[in-house]
Amino acid sequence: MNFPPSERPPPPPATAEEALPRRFGKYTLLRRMATGGMAEIFLALQRSVAGFEKLIVIKRILPAMNQDRGFIDMLLHEARVAATLSHPNIVQTIDVGSVDGNYFIALEHVHGEDLRSIVRQMKKKGVLQFPFEHAIAIILGMCAGLAYAHERRDLDGSALNIVHRDVSPQNVIVGFAGDVKVVDFGVAKSGAQTGTESTKSGQLKGKVPYMSPEQARGEEVDWRSDVFAVGVMLFELTTGKRLFKGSTEYETLKLIIERDYPRPSWVSTGYPPALEAIVMRALEKDREKRYQSAREMQADLEAFVRNEKLPVSSIALAEFMKSLFEEKLAAQKEALMQGRQLAEIIAAEVNHQTEATITTGVDSARPSFGSISTAGAGATASNVSAMPPPSKGGAKWALLGVPLVAIGIVAAVVLSKKDPPKTTGAAKDDSSSAPAPKRATLVVKSDPPKAHIWINGEVRSEVTPAEITDLPIGSLDIKVGLEGYASQTEKVPLVADTPTTRNFTLKKGSVVFQIDGAPKSATATLDGKSVTLPNVDASPGEEHTLVLSAPGMKDKTLKVTGDVAEVKKLDGSMDKAGYVGAAAPKATSTGASGGDKTTTGGSGGATGKISVSASGGWCNAVVDGKPLGPTPTGMIEVSAGTHSVSCTDESGKKMSQGAKVNAGETTRVKFNVSS
Repeated sequence: MNFPPSERPPPPPATAEEALPRRFGKYTLLRRMATGGMAEIFLALQRSVAGFEKLIVIKRILPAMNQDRGFIDMLLHEARVAATLSHPNIVQTIDVGSVDGNYFIALEHVHGEDLRSIVRQMKKKGVLQFPFEHAIAIILGMCAGLAYAHERRDLDGSALNIVHRDVSPQNVIVGFAGDVKVVDFGVAKSGAQTGTESTKSGQLKGKVPYMSPEQARGEEVDWRSDVFAVGVMLFELTTGKRLFKGSTEYETLKLIIERDYPRPSWVSTGYPPALEAIVMRALEKDREKRYQSAREMQADLEAFVRNEKLPVSSIALAEFMKSLFEEKLAAQKEALMQGRQLAEIIAAEVNHQTEATITTGVDSARPSFGSISTAGAGATASNVSAMPPPSKGGAKWALLGVPLVAIGIVAAVVLSKKDPPKTTGAAKDDSSSAPAPKRATLVVKSDPPKAHIWINGEVRSEVTPAEITDLPIGSLDIKVGLEGYASQTEKVPLVADTPTTRNFTLKKGSVVFQIDGAPKSATATLDGKSVTLPNVDASPGEEHTLVLSAPGMKDKTLKVTGDVAEVKKLDGSMDKAGYVGAAAPKATSTGASGGDKTTTGGSGGATGKISVSASGGWCNAVVDGKPLGPTPTGMIEVSAGTHSVSCTDESGKKMSQGAKVNAGETTRVKFNVSS
């Protein structure tokens, strides 16, 4: 990739203090998203003729790695493999090249979250089980993308024999539009690669808990290894349990190679036999007995969806994603407004540069940013850095942090500006003195110190004592908490210019939940962590989610809270598995009269299905007096007729309505918990 000398930007500094936004070849780097041992990831803006602008991701190789010819050859092979792939369920490789000796790959930008982040958010929201229809939708998307890659041929018709080798939750993105994409073919192999790029026997690549037995043994792998990994993820998404999890990676490898794998029905009561057959075939240790292609597995899953009449839908998946991450999406909207203000400031500073600072490019109607002076770039970067840092733990190819959205919009606005009209000196002075949006400072102290801080429900990286700057003006909810102490929450009004200080004195102690009447075989989790019955210690002053589980019994979910030194008795009695949860379309259900009744889909009386969901948040659903847990519930099989449905939100507000279920049909009940 060559550029005329007049358009070449200066080489990037080797330090992390690189001024951003900055020009990088034909792209504009907006914000560094992540840095690894070999490369760094940027959110970037791609510009073209007629005002075309698009957010993308740039994977730029670190300077030290640019000297490693073997690594560069492997990188170029990765790009060659990925560039051949163009499918709705695979992240697209847009470009590959080098700028002043710095190699890079340009990738499609996906607005979404990876599966690992989704599961974490579900736990945070109290959603205990992945909705069955959404789990199947995600696996179907994965199968479609992988099948396309596995079957891909080069221009002369020869099979490329592409194998991903790292199919795992981190490498599957679910977009807020309901799309599913497999990402990071960075460890992919193909039959077309050279000897220096081939995988040597015994060299492991990929996430250990999702390796096939042959991959775990360090043997040569083919596309059936990816099928095994998909089977592991299908097992985990539909049972809510990890399949291979040893105390060390070595122990995990031994589990994969040596152990007999559990059947889904062993860990999830009432698991559909037809789906279990699909899972176990994908998990065959002998790859000759496994699905011989992802397409074959996809076909069986689609047949299962048709037979069970599952409401698999990208629209429903998008709604689920938006309900899970509504706070983040709302924050992004706020960031867009802040971005508009920041854009005006940056634009004003750019307009204030001299004619020598900005040189006109090929398109005389638009400025070229290839020649912005170092001083100008530094000024722009200082304003961008005033935005809050991006949230940690997001998907590496997805736009997850709110500041990235704001900066992307800012850059789009700045880069789309027409040449500024000629103005008088007075007008220039007015524009350059445009006031910056006012921000506030909060000083948080606690006794004892080193307590965690939450602002409007989001945990901060700082611990007390801390001075937190660049906060919005107005009233914020401030929470301070420390293990073994009661947390405290206060609504604090913040003003500009003058720091606001708050001191918190934390009371030491815990609340004890005493569980009475639970079966002897019962196990429990508190906020997703295993705890020992019958007495459970927890932090006081906070709402906790306690889940009781026992073989043959329906999981019991309790929302509990208590004060310091309080011993709170809870009813641990559990119902027999009477309702079919999201992972089991056929089992026991309750009719309108409230009595238990066994159904088998077609025999024993007419049946239909009911599902309960909520908008604006979540609530605990109950049908005919039987608790189903938090929404969305998935499809529940019930007798045909009228049923009583209620849902209680986290504030204790209860909403109720009747629902008529026709034989062989699905009735969907939706509550609005935001009103």
